[in-house]
Amino acid sequence: MSFTRNDAEILSEELLYQGFCNVKRYTVKNRLFAGDWTKPYQREIVARRAVAGALPYDPVRDQVVLIEQFRAGALKQLRSPWLLEIVAGIMDRDAPESHEELIKREVKEEAGIEAQELILIHDYLVSPGGSSEAFRLYCARVDASQAPEFCGVAEEQEDIKIHVLPSKTAFKYVHSGKIFNASALIALQWLELNLKNLRQRWS
Repeated sequence: MSFTRNDAEILSEELLYQGFCNVKRYTVKNRLFAGDWTKPYQREIVARRAVAGALPYDPVRDQVVLIEQFRAGALKQLRSPWLLEIVAGIMDRDAPESHEELIKREVKEEAGIEAQELILIHDYLVSPGGSSEAFRLYCARVDASQAPEFCGVAEEQEDIKIHVLPSKTAFKYVHSGKIFNASALIALQWLELNLKNLRQRWS
């Protein structure tokens, strides 16, 4: 049996907290595989606006641009809460923009370079068991030689260190576990699988 959005229903929605992230309580019911429906039950969901991310890649130099910044969500991990990541940003609530406009702006703000061309890698849900966050992931063609050492928007408490790496080094970081977040893992594994075709396309 294949279910659709029509096989689940939000009976009520309550805002529990409003801040950097909003937390909502849904009362829901959904169809069971046996054909009946569940009784109404509740789930708390972190409600976030759409997100776009991009792996900046320079096909001429065969280099990727990764950013390093502090992440409060990693504070309780045993390793450092300063993570190597790709560029990403949340859709602006007050100034609607497309995913492409969002990520081009973020590549400039977080990595200090221009996204010359975008290739869509995938859309995915980050953690649908407890969050509504939907992530659109790109690969961005860039000139890595233009990347500064540091970047970020000070008013947003961004303090970013730029890492320009040979693609092979970035792939080793994935295999060794040095890359510790989902979007960077997905993007770099995609690049490793598509590297030859991408360099031919962008040659």
